[in-house]
Amino acid sequence: MWEKMEEEKEILILAIESSCDETAAAVVRGGREVLSNIIYSQIELHTIYGGVVPEIASRKHIEKINQVVQTALDQAGKKLEDITAVAVTYGPGLVGPLLIGVSFAKALCFAGGLPLIGVHHIEGHISANYIEHRELEPPFACLVASGGHSHLVLVKDYGEYEVIGRTRDDAAGEAFDKVARAIGLGYPGGPKIDKISREGNPEAVNFPRAKVVESAYDFSFSGLKSAVLNYLNGCRMKGEEVNQADVAASFQKAVVDVLVEHSMAAVREYGFTKFAIAGGVASNSSLREAFVRACKEENITFYHPSPVFCTDNAAMIGVAGYYEYQKGVRHDFDLNAVPNLKLGERVRGI
Repeated sequence: MWEKMEEEKEILILAIESSCDETAAAVVRGGREVLSNIIYSQIELHTIYGGVVPEIASRKHIEKINQVVQTALDQAGKKLEDITAVAVTYGPGLVGPLLIGVSFAKALCFAGGLPLIGVHHIEGHISANYIEHRELEPPFACLVASGGHSHLVLVKDYGEYEVIGRTRDDAAGEAFDKVARAIGLGYPGGPKIDKISREGNPEAVNFPRAKVVESAYDFSFSGLKSAVLNYLNGCRMKGEEVNQADVAASFQKAVVDVLVEHSMAAVREYGFTKFAIAGGVASNSSLREAFVRACKEENITFYHPSPVFCTDNAAMIGVAGYYEYQKGVRHDFDLNAVPNLKLGERVRGI
């Protein structure tokens, strides 16, 4: 057993993530040990536009990806010939940025004679929990909440998932960005709302908590977003001053209440004793605190990544890629970007 563990530790995955506006590369050993995790963020570049501009993001990925990958190798103290396989995000995400990461990964594999492993972006987010919680193993339930996704997932095994709930419209992170813009906080909305909410009263405005009648675990945040906009318009029409902190705190509580309620209902129905969160919204302090309380009440073990592993990063892709590698997943050089790739869908490997 020990010899097997030692052998697994020497499996080195070079991972690349470029699905949106972060150019990231990492080296992961044995599936759970991060030797390097380099992230070049474009947030400042896109802030003036109020959101990510895909063409600008693509150009910046082209400019930075070689430097980021080389830095990841240098920080890990490894060379390309030391690497076992290259894992890369191939979907979902923005098609231009995804293509740059996939193309670069294929070039590395061709040059180095290495196996290529395409990784699902959401699978990467879920796998981020394995980095700091080495005792965590499937099965467990996981909420993935980010700018583009709100998924409630049953993690049955490594690489085996069942999505039991998803957003019908706006994702949680998308709603954060839109509401932040509406109340004058700017981009990115999630961290700004989280920060200012600490100064506000979460009970100041009673915003709606939407439920999807025919699917108990699905999410809908467009109505909540509209309710915030209507409230703001009403205040302006009446000449009333808007308290940014109160609106932000009340909106955030409405989102958190729904995410927690749905997640705990799923944990109870499916009988899980372990629950995890992932994705950019998982770094929200109010959401984490709410899940700590809820999981304690339900006698459920709660797992969450550190904030650096919640936002887009390559370490999580390396972890997911390791388990794909162990299962024998390999992709040919015709691997393409799939911007609307659903969790559970796979491009057939070789």
